[in-house]
Amino acid sequence: MNVIDPRTAIVLISAMSALMALVLWALKRSYPPSIQGLGQWAQALLIIVVGGILAASRGQLPEILTTAVPNFLLCWGVYGLYAGTQRFYGVRPATWRWLAVTVAVTLGTLWFALGDPSYTARLRLVTALLAVMFAVHAWFIVRQGMGGFSRWLTVGVIVYIAVIQLVRLATTFFLPMGDTILSGTPQHVLFIASFSVSVLLFSVGAVLMAGDRLRAELELLATRDSLTNTLTRRYMDEACAIELERSHRTGQPLAMLMLDLDHFKTINDTHGHQAGDRVLVEFATKVQRCLRSKDLLGRFGGEEFALLLPNTPLDAALQVAERIRAACVPQGNEVGCTVSIGVTLSLPQNDSMDKLLARADAALYEAKNTGRNRVVAG
Repeated sequence: MNVIDPRTAIVLISAMSALMALVLWALKRSYPPSIQGLGQWAQALLIIVVGGILAASRGQLPEILTTAVPNFLLCWGVYGLYAGTQRFYGVRPATWRWLAVTVAVTLGTLWFALGDPSYTARLRLVTALLAVMFAVHAWFIVRQGMGGFSRWLTVGVIVYIAVIQLVRLATTFFLPMGDTILSGTPQHVLFIASFSVSVLLFSVGAVLMAGDRLRAELELLATRDSLTNTLTRRYMDEACAIELERSHRTGQPLAMLMLDLDHFKTINDTHGHQAGDRVLVEFATKVQRCLRSKDLLGRFGGEEFALLLPNTPLDAALQVAERIRAACVPQGNEVGCTVSIGVTLSLPQNDSMDKLLARADAALYEAKNTGRNRVVAG
């Protein structure tokens, strides 16, 4: 005797999918627009809900509404989950290609429902397509990189569903299938119940992945200047303390450069603040091209920047500063500014961020007072 019949299991799938669709939709409303895919996941789950309700209504509605249409909605909803994941990772889905495949399978199920009735043939068509969709979905996430529990959970659930579909496909060749999806065979109940749990777990994985993305964006906002993508003042203070401690421990020199764009206010007054923003972005880009991966560039406010050069003696720091100064000289009709740079080096003992910054500021002040567009060591 079955503990739960297929109709009840289908209703369970629909209820879980509807609940998680509401959760994902609520997250879409509250999360920043940069986190894509939440709306597509929610829509896909609702499509599965409609398909499940129609399938469970067999015997109460016309056969086409309880066979071909639910099969199409189920397959399209499963594809929608994959398309949502693609959106989440910034990849444009190949919707028309998958729509064509789904329509072809749906037409096949329609033929085996009305033209040459065969529930087994319909089941094989739909199950094979679902297995392919889930396998492609899992492989897509794996290719994006596996870096956290949320991704492992999501991939694991999708692989599990794909395997379930393959097993279900195999059983059609040696187990009795009955006449409809509502036939009370044990494998139907098992597969439907497994699918319902998997949908719930996938939704949990999707919510966790979105949460990880939100945390990463918040961390980025806390460490990166939103305009120039350079480091923030707070992060630079922490990094300088770490590098100073390493410098004192290893005896390796630490160079600090203070950089200030000359006559930057003139750019804003003459060309507007948008032009001034572009100058700042281009300046940061030019400086980054002159640096090593371990060098740290931060924006201290307005047009003033700080640069940390670990393991760099004074003569090498002056060469870097000169390269930066030369790279920032406007060419032709280019809208830009020259840059004045103050350079200093950490002292072997008892140096601090404040002292280092004060010496670099003093050198920068001297560069400004002696004509700008120059490098001064303090």
